[in-house]
Amino acid sequence: MKISEFRQKLPHFVALTRLDSPIGIYLLLWPMLWALWFAAKGLPDLDVLFIFVVGTILTRSAGCAINDYADRDFDGHVQRTQGRPLATGALKPSEALLAAGALMLIAFILVLFTNTLTIAMSFMALLLAFIYPFAKRYTYLPQFILGAAFGFAIPMAFAAQTNSVPMTAWWLFGTAVLWSVAYDTLYAIADRPDDLKIGVKSSAILFGKYDLIIVGSIQCVVLISLALIGQQYDRGVVYFTGLIAASVFVIYQLWIARDREPTKCVQAFLNNSWLGMTVFIGLVIDYIINP
Repeated sequence: MKISEFRQKLPHFVALTRLDSPIGIYLLLWPMLWALWFAAKGLPDLDVLFIFVVGTILTRSAGCAINDYADRDFDGHVQRTQGRPLATGALKPSEALLAAGALMLIAFILVLFTNTLTIAMSFMALLLAFIYPFAKRYTYLPQFILGAAFGFAIPMAFAAQTNSVPMTAWWLFGTAVLWSVAYDTLYAIADRPDDLKIGVKSSAILFGKYDLIIVGSIQCVVLISLALIGQQYDRGVVYFTGLIAASVFVIYQLWIARDREPTKCVQAFLNNSWLGMTVFIGLVIDYIINP
């Protein structure tokens, strides 16, 4: 590709990798940061922090490119995704794969600066990132695969920081998976009418009229699980206050999504970034006050 052609297509590559819509980066970033702060007892190594923050941005961007490649024959039939670069023909499928490969390669180079355990685990993370976009064709719970792909940064963060993966790391991983199921179901509710027409599966379709009840229940389990993990790490009042504040966001999300109006469901989905940030801020301040 010539430089002039690349410059012309650069805005489409930005759209392909969703760098113009960073919500996915935040939703991947917050659980990883929870894990890193727990693993490092509030003082993560700066090199590990840098590698995982940049790696999060790279892998999420690559995942978006893979997702659009997998959905290139479906996105044109869904109102929300009709303008994506592969759906409009602004980019070729081969260019999406090239972008994903380049981003994953850079992320893997960063992982090489960690340790053997983290490097070994990165291959599972790569596999999950490639599996998720195709899961919606075969299961009504692709959100679990998404959660595993997003959440696998948690055991990797423990591995990079401590060269071990304790049971609490897997506990936090499972919590993050459940959180992903909850917030991505809110997102899937917005797409449910179109998904039913084109035959794409989702948790929103599986849960049916009980969707918000199940989402609310999962969110409660997530907050309870985070509280129990906090107890395991001897966290103090600030951390638990953060969890209480996060529960307010859960109530808000369920309230605005109550009529299943698509734009409101997407708004509820987006609000989860504030939930994750609130938990992280409480954790950081708590470690500062109570090392």
